[in-house]
Amino acid sequence: MSVSTKMKELRQKLRENQYKLTPQRQMVLQAFLDHPNRHLSAEDVYSIVRDQSPDIGLATVYRSLELLSEMNLLQKIDFGDGRSRYEVAESGATHHHHHLICLDCGQVKEYDDDLLEGLEASISRKHRFTIVDHEVKFYGYCSQCQAKRDHEG
Repeated sequence: MSVSTKMKELRQKLRENQYKLTPQRQMVLQAFLDHPNRHLSAEDVYSIVRDQSPDIGLATVYRSLELLSEMNLLQKIDFGDGRSRYEVAESGATHHHHHLICLDCGQVKEYDDDLLEGLEASISRKHRFTIVDHEVKFYGYCSQCQAKRDHEG
């Protein structure tokens, strides 16, 4: 999906919820569309949008992120580093992708394979529990950090 198509979709969702796409909200959304493979914190977004609009405040960025997250336009993620991270929510996706998190450098990679369908079916049967989604995070070391650790150790 192109960036302009995704922005139109996000703009439409805001209108459906009777919110305006203010210039500040548009800059916040654009930051995510311009950095599709990153999981941006409020501080990351603030750093990006401040270059375009020096008058924007960190509080405005936080409020925009919370609103966009509540509207399911952004997905809020906790990688355990003390900062909430955000990514564009996949519309219509039945499962979210998973994340590989490096304990040394903090790099986050997305992992798309979903090998848990059999486990979900088993859990659903055993516990009579309807699973609608799951979230998996793998913590470890990226290849560069592992190479450094091997060299030092």
